[in-house]
Amino acid sequence: MEYSPLQKARYAYQPKLPSILREKIDTIVISKGALSKPETDQQIIKKLFPHTYGLPQVTFSKGSSTVGAKPIHVGVILSGGQAPGGHNVISGLFDALKNANKASRLFGFLGGPSGILHDQSLEITSEIIQEYRNTGGFDIIGSGRTKLETEEQFEVCAKVCHKHNISALVIIGGDDSNTNAAVLAEYFLRTGANITVVGCPKTIDGDLKNKHIEISFGFDTATKTYNELIGNLMRDTNSAKKYWHFVRLMGRSASHIALECALRTQPNACLIGEEIEANGTELTEIVDYLASIVAKRAEKGRNFGVVLIPEGIVEFIPEMKTLIAELNDLLAKESVAYGTLTSWGEQADFITKKLTATSAHAFTSLPTLIQTQLLKDRDPHGNVQVSLIETEKMLIQLVAEKLEEMSKEGKYKGKFSTQNHFFGYEGRCAFPSNFDADYCYSLGYNAFLLLANDCSGYISSVTNLTAPANEWKAGGIPITMMLNMENRHGKLTPVIKKALVELDGAPFKYFAAKRDDWAVETKFMYPGAIQYYGPTEVCDLTTKTLELEHST
Repeated sequence: MEYSPLQKARYAYQPKLPSILREKIDTIVISKGALSKPETDQQIIKKLFPHTYGLPQVTFSKGSSTVGAKPIHVGVILSGGQAPGGHNVISGLFDALKNANKASRLFGFLGGPSGILHDQSLEITSEIIQEYRNTGGFDIIGSGRTKLETEEQFEVCAKVCHKHNISALVIIGGDDSNTNAAVLAEYFLRTGANITVVGCPKTIDGDLKNKHIEISFGFDTATKTYNELIGNLMRDTNSAKKYWHFVRLMGRSASHIALECALRTQPNACLIGEEIEANGTELTEIVDYLASIVAKRAEKGRNFGVVLIPEGIVEFIPEMKTLIAELNDLLAKESVAYGTLTSWGEQADFITKKLTATSAHAFTSLPTLIQTQLLKDRDPHGNVQVSLIETEKMLIQLVAEKLEEMSKEGKYKGKFSTQNHFFGYEGRCAFPSNFDADYCYSLGYNAFLLLANDCSGYISSVTNLTAPANEWKAGGIPITMMLNMENRHGKLTPVIKKALVELDGAPFKYFAAKRDDWAVETKFMYPGAIQYYGPTEVCDLTTKTLELEHST
């Protein structure tokens, strides 16, 4: 197999670790801290998780340990969408495992959680892991979106693990995957399966975070990748001075990616879903806001600019959120009747007549392209697939219509030429940045210490991340302290609460203080490509979001 020069160089990169994790495994001991509890719904969660509720937070320190005295078998699962750095989590786990006892073995379940259900695995050896160190993607064992959530599935997991003498599982995933890890850990403890379960926090969306999980892995690399592309567009439009670029960015449930990209590139406009929802901002108001920026720049002869839009923005706009909820219910109840309609006219007329007056008005005011996308095939839960809605095209059309009105009224004299973009998959499997390479390796190494110390139901936690890596703090927190109860499909369910953009947080406040200036003036920043070799202040730079959060 041939490798690119960068690929060969990245194989040789040695990730940095917190100082405590650089000690010999048998000199690292666990230190128990304060007992934990979730912020809300304590009594319900305590009842659901009697074996893993209220466990202490843990850290690691120097001492004498028997970890590694006996060889063990560990299984690892990649769950959900890809995120840069997943291979390094497995690399860190593998190295810690072998440093503890060379006879220990690591098994990767293939294709995500379904791999354990179907007993499909691969033993990860030093030869195999070497091909994936410091590289992007999840292709070492693959991933999947099967959920481990039923007693029958848990029983299968236990049988498969016992068959291979696996005494610990590491589940690498996002909020839902780590919720499943908590439920699985509870089941194993209740049934005496003697299998430890440890989670690792993954998602490029950045919505799995709290004071103990300062950032989910992959967010740094993904946003740096998008920032390079946005910066390239900014340089191009500032050169040609003729296009408005509307850029939709991944992030359905939260606007962290859009906000981080705005902080690093300084676009003319960036929509933040959480702000729109908090203010009850309607679609027409958003269109008016964007059109006013275009018009103000046109007055200065600047018929160009960049607008950033979170992927899930439609679910934050009040009338759109209501419309989507009605459509989900309507198409579920009327699926048979709707399925007999073949022409778009019949389908649109059927839907419009069944909606409430407010939602019917919202639906008919949308461009036909968006109407059809709202009615496309539903996801497995029967909901609109928001990620398929081309919001950037919708806003381009609606802003163009508004500018035409303003032009007739003499309020706009300019040229509105546009380009639309969606940046999503480009960032999910990029070569991890030095930060993500180091952070993920540390998470995996740390995960081994948690499972070796029987910390079942914990998630790997590495903090103090704006400091040099040797000053990072390693430990773990019980997943139950991150849970809350939410209504899922008509049933109260324990889930890890998604972390949304905090409007009173330092990152958003910084953005809000600057955006009016960025809107009219051209103050683009050009982050350039991710740097792997060179000055530390360039190559190990973390996100602006994390920097601002730690500055308070």
